[in-house]
Amino acid sequence: MREGSSPRGDTTGSTYTDLAAVTPEAYAIASASRSLAREQLGNATPEDRIRQRCSIAVGDFAMADLMRFSGGPVEAGVAALERRAPIIVDIRMVQAGVLRRGHSSEIICALDHGEEIAMERGITRTSAGFLALRDRLEGSIVVIGNAPSALLVVCGMIRGGVHPALVIGTPVGFVNAAESKEELRALGTIPSVSNIGTRGGTPVAVAAVNEIITIYAEREGHAGSGHWV
Repeated sequence: MREGSSPRGDTTGSTYTDLAAVTPEAYAIASASRSLAREQLGNATPEDRIRQRCSIAVGDFAMADLMRFSGGPVEAGVAALERRAPIIVDIRMVQAGVLRRGHSSEIICALDHGEEIAMERGITRTSAGFLALRDRLEGSIVVIGNAPSALLVVCGMIRGGVHPALVIGTPVGFVNAAESKEELRALGTIPSVSNIGTRGGTPVAVAAVNEIITIYAEREGHAGSGHWV
């Protein structure tokens, strides 16, 4: 195996890769953070890896206990990435944070779509964007980190027969954030990653999807640009 390449299969042991760490200092910081998270949270499953990364993203190990997983989201996400399914996000901050390395999926921002729908219906631009992207949602990875209204709209479309491959829903805030995530979990028909309560936001959503991308890249042998110990 060449230096910097990854073994096939999930890395839940002592090795570590970070597709975004392209300098020694960046890798050292990321690796040290992950080592602490492994010690605190365990490292037995792919879901543990998401808990680790989300906790690192917010600087609080308490985040791990808030994370919820339904319907085998890691496997669903990996399969979607293998099909090059689009990753559809709520806002540009989330879009900017999603890894470009290790996969070939298009990253689409809902804010770039549905302006006319927003004006006609008087709804949020993110909600309108997902409505406009309805035909792209089938089999996609949906990532919502900030817009509870958009997550509620996506849940409504799922009830209406749309089937994303995976929904990562971690919107933050005091208005409908907790409720929208509860509704996502209550659907029970779509693989999902979410968290309970009002916490969440871009860092959590991006961390969750990027860990799934990393797992996919490891399995496919596309993690050669990462660093290993």
